Amino acid sequence: MTQRSSSRRDFLKTSAAAAVAGVTVPYVAWSPRAFANQDKNDRPRIGCIGVGSMGTGDARAHANFGDILAVCDVDSRHAERANNDGNIGRGKADVYKDYRQVLERNDIDVVSIVTPDHWHVKIAVEALQAGKHVFCQKPLTLTLEENQLIRNACKKYNDRVFLIGTQQRSDKDRFLRAVNMVQKGLLGDITRITVGINGSPTGGPFPVATPPQELDWEFWLGQAPLVDFREKRCHYEFRWWYEYSGGKFTDWGAHHVDIALWAINENGDGSGPIEFDGTDAKHPVPFEDGYPTVDDSYNTSHDFAVKCKFANGTEMIVDSRSDNGVLFEGTKGRMFVNRGKITGAPIDEKWDEGQFGPEDLQRLYNGKPFEGHKNNFYRCIREGGLPVSDVYSHVQAMNTCHLTAIAARLNRVVKWDPKTEKILDDEQAAAFFARKPREGFEIPRV
Repeated sequence: MTQRSSSRRDFLKTSAAAAVAGVTVPYVAWSPRAFANQDKNDRPRIGCIGVGSMGTGDARAHANFGDILAVCDVDSRHAERANNDGNIGRGKADVYKDYRQVLERNDIDVVSIVTPDHWHVKIAVEALQAGKHVFCQKPLTLTLEENQLIRNACKKYNDRVFLIGTQQRSDKDRFLRAVNMVQKGLLGDITRITVGINGSPTGGPFPVATPPQELDWEFWLGQAPLVDFREKRCHYEFRWWYEYSGGKFTDWGAHHVDIALWAINENGDGSGPIEFDGTDAKHPVPFEDGYPTVDDSYNTSHDFAVKCKFANGTEMIVDSRSDNGVLFEGTKGRMFVNRGKITGAPIDEKWDEGQFGPEDLQRLYNGKPFEGHKNNFYRCIREGGLPVSDVYSHVQAMNTCHLTAIAARLNRVVKWDPKTEKILDDEQAAAFFARKPREGFEIPRV
């Protein structure tokens, strides 16, 4: 591998850019490491852990940048399909059910983690311990505690690059334009943000069934409680059960809340909302003390409007009733952005004309040139620096997502100290900070 010159100067530029965006960046003593296959044009070798519907798409994208040596899934149907995919395994990858076999391999440089949400942090921490660079799909965490665990691991193993799959951070014409405009003050002082994330679907009761022969159901459950198999608990549908995810609070919230906090520079250490009002939230099944009283139906909130308040008086509404997207309201104007459009007087009148160029994109990209999401990941692996979708800002967004869910589950106001990262004056709400894992599935503390 061609050795790079010291990247200290580049990293200092990266740190400065990240600081402008409100992110506290730990010092990275970057030293380039050769990939395992130096004799093949220096292409990294990749292991894909979780190759269901989303995992398949991500694996195909990773294959543009490296060689996929291993595919892994607790459902062997997914793994075999990925291996036989002409754009993934090409019939040559090794196939596993247990992700630990992928992490044990010294010839794998990068792992892609696209499992159900409740598995993300455990696999990610162990991948960092094993010396791998990590791509992990959103939402990265299941609990507030997991935010701290993965952040600690990334600080300790800071010569590994870690990118989260919040690809809206690489949407130049809509989301990056909106973030740039807000950060430059073109909308004036932001007084209110509405984050529309839709509501979870409702459904059930779903019958108990026999797990498919190809699926290791107990291993799929991992740290979650051991329960009977129901088809709608598994694979894509896991999103609508608090046992494995956070419903729309973390599904779309991981995208849109992230953009909102990024734009107003509230995603650095010690920042974020201080109060969450979940009194206007409904769930599709009965709840008691924040937990569903039945186990045969979707249980994440389908109808909600959670009010989040910041110390400076700005209000953010996270709701299921507004159009999907982010509406910024400032003292000079309003602007709405989602994956299909960016609208409002600031756009129609081109308020940012001449104020959104390559230097602005490079600032938002933590000092790197603007390019595709995974392009940025592999550039950072080669050059060092912080990727555009980094762990440190993402866990701040996830703090907000988890706290909106906690407030909604308890139907009350929850107060939060973002500096100490503690829920205040509410033992019942504070009990949601962490979840005791099933024995044998603990997340490493590093």
